[in-house]
Amino acid sequence: MPRKRKLLAQLSALQSNPSSPSLDALEKVNAVPDGDDSSKSSKYFAIEKKNSSQLEADFFNQPCISLAKSFLGQILVRKLPDGRELWGRIVETEAYLGGEDEASHSKGGKQTQRNAAMFMKPGTLYVYQIYGMYFCINVSSQGEGAAVLLRSLEPLRGLDAMRELRSAARKGPPRVLRDWQLCNGPSKLCQALGIDKTFDQRDLAQDAAIWMAPGSDLPGEQDVVATTRIGIGNRGEWALKPLRFYLRGNKSVSVVDKKTEKEMAAMGHSSGS
Repeated sequence: MPRKRKLLAQLSALQSNPSSPSLDALEKVNAVPDGDDSSKSSKYFAIEKKNSSQLEADFFNQPCISLAKSFLGQILVRKLPDGRELWGRIVETEAYLGGEDEASHSKGGKQTQRNAAMFMKPGTLYVYQIYGMYFCINVSSQGEGAAVLLRSLEPLRGLDAMRELRSAARKGPPRVLRDWQLCNGPSKLCQALGIDKTFDQRDLAQDAAIWMAPGSDLPGEQDVVATTRIGIGNRGEWALKPLRFYLRGNKSVSVVDKKTEKEMAAMGHSSGS
């Protein structure tokens, strides 16, 4: 069989069978001897690597607060090395505005090796470590040094793999985690999706191992709670600004603000999430 027809047949089988080997494995099988790696740059492989439902770069090119709200309801997808995909609906975010924002890692416009991703183009991942053992994932936005923290996901697909990853990362005796407990916090989210420092500075609009897909059930304004951020300590007025956004009524949200929700209810905002 001519090589082009063989590649097309294998790619067709891969697309129709989720249990097929990963693309990396397929590339190795089709590697040409004597160092010729032309198959890896073939347009047929490029088609497989590009996810048609992936949100494009233009989506991330928004002001920080706007992006933090726009993330709600979108789907974060993580493709593991073994080919399994983990899907989670974004249900909670926080905006960090850079510059004057006293709670931001880029306050005062200070750029370091650690926070460099916050100054890169919108859609760049900023992953940092806390307490020397946990990771948090952020996405850069418009604005010098501005980024959005992804706080919580509602697990949709690959829950067994998420449990495996959470269990491997946990200390102490194992315990069964309910679905809503898998990703209800920034470090839990990273554990469940196998996200670590190696994801720092990756392009969310281009990466083959992590991307964002459009959600089918986007919230309305009445479904979104705007309240204060979590765990930022004594940052004056910035500790009180409503820069955390979450889907009201969603069980996977890390911390619920009952007071704000009661105020919304009193104003006639009924939750549709």
